Amino acid sequence: MDDHRDPGHRLRAAEPRDVPAIVGLIGELAEFEHLTHLLQVTPQTLLPHLFGERPTVECMVGEAGGEVVAFALYFTNFSTFLSKPGLYLEDLYVKPAHRGRGLGRALLEHLGALAVQRDYGRFEWSVLDWNEHAIGFYQGMGATVMPDWRICRVTGEALRRFAR
Repeated sequence: MDDHRDPGHRLRAAEPRDVPAIVGLIGELAEFEHLTHLLQVTPQTLLPHLFGERPTVECMVGEAGGEVVAFALYFTNFSTFLSKPGLYLEDLYVKPAHRGRGLGRALLEHLGALAVQRDYGRFEWSVLDWNEHAIGFYQGMGATVMPDWRICRVTGEALRRFAR
């Protein structure tokens, strides 16, 4: 991905009117990651988490020609070791026709700057181990891929059993 910024793109905070487009991009991301079988998101289920009474996530979008072509959805986590909040990037996606123009880099840099502005201790995200292009891109930006850490997840019926 080159570092050149396409002047036709602009970043902004997501607005409620963007939720259907964000859900569409989440669907494209799920296809790319071969995870459509896990997809349950709808505009109705996402809207309250972004814009409800107690939002749990935030989102930046990238636009081109008035169309939402990229998004970065993130939330605050916490580091007990640092005793500081952190910013966790849940998902970042750029439509294929808009890749290579600096939009993904701009979203990541914006979130990094936001973490610094908020005095957070770190900025983190996960990457699939087979996505070598993304791994190289993130490392080229200065990120460290943590080789010794694995994500633990409990969901669905397993979560209900876990809670007993």
